[in-house]
Amino acid sequence: MMTKRSPAQKKTVGSADVAKHPVLEPFNPLRQVMWRRPGFLIRRLTQIGQAIFFDLCKSESITPLQIGMLTALSMNPWLDQKAIGRELSLDRTTTAEVLKRLGDKGLVETRVNPDDRRSRLSVITTDGLNLINDLQESIHRSQELLIEPLSPEDRAEFMRLLAQLVDAHEKKEKMEKENGAG
Repeated sequence: MMTKRSPAQKKTVGSADVAKHPVLEPFNPLRQVMWRRPGFLIRRLTQIGQAIFFDLCKSESITPLQIGMLTALSMNPWLDQKAIGRELSLDRTTTAEVLKRLGDKGLVETRVNPDDRRSRLSVITTDGLNLINDLQESIHRSQELLIEPLSPEDRAEFMRLLAQLVDAHEKKEKMEKENGAG
């Protein structure tokens, strides 16, 4: 049997009482498992960051990785593929594919290295420089929006911890390579 409530007892959406007691999502065991995995959360945050990037940059023809490569080449012209990969922590295949796509778009120029005919050097073109300059504000804003839900203190701590994790894993990988274990 249902009990009738008086108008005073009825709570409207947006009332303080409703805000104190948000509607809970149904229990999802898979979500409970996955949300305990840092790799899953990092991948999910990357997806969110890319969605923000694409929304702000209003371009699906350029990716965050391509912007990263253009930025690296704008700061270090005439890098070879190995150096670009090292700067961006990319494998050879990914580096080559991204360079090819950027070259096809006229954003990067690649030439044979006159000092070592086996390697090729790449430089950002004027169109590439114009693109990253045009998108600079949107790129910066997308990074801000990604961590905006955190308090300023938590943002700083989050960035510190991310850098600490990456640094620790890179040092470990380097040591393993030096010791022949990797």
